[in-house]
Amino acid sequence: MPYSIARSRDEAQLYLDLHPCACGSVDTGWDSGLANVEGELVTSYDGRCAACGAEREYLFGLPEREVTPTGFPTFGGAEPSELLDPGEWLWVADLTAGNVPEGDRRQALSIARAAVEEVMKFVPPGQDEVPEDAFWSERGRAVRAAEPGRFRLDRLLVVRDTYRELAGA
Repeated sequence: MPYSIARSRDEAQLYLDLHPCACGSVDTGWDSGLANVEGELVTSYDGRCAACGAEREYLFGLPEREVTPTGFPTFGGAEPSELLDPGEWLWVADLTAGNVPEGDRRQALSIARAAVEEVMKFVPPGQDEVPEDAFWSERGRAVRAAEPGRFRLDRLLVVRDTYRELAGA
């Protein structure tokens, strides 16, 4: 059984934060490690929901090449995500940049910048926008439907550069 690949710990953690327990809580203390599932080596995240006590588990495939963190955050290598589509990445950027906490400005804007860079990875070489078929999640399709022009490369570059400048990076 093929598992969606988590390219880095930061990407896996973000995915877990975006997928709450059935009770609606995201408060889960996760333990992670490698596991052999039906002959396939995977990264396993398991924990207990703090709100309702439900056991939770997610299994992710391993990337072909290990992604070495180059700063915070490091979501992945050059390839696009298999966990989040471009609309979800832009939603994360918007949410993070729209809720910059006092004192954590650099960190929040660095996350927003990195999320926009993840959107840009979905733009095929030689193209100027993210193709419509790159969106697979309900949230991602809704973000695209609301403003499809936001997925043009020229606009993404401006947003990324603005977040970088505001973060002082």
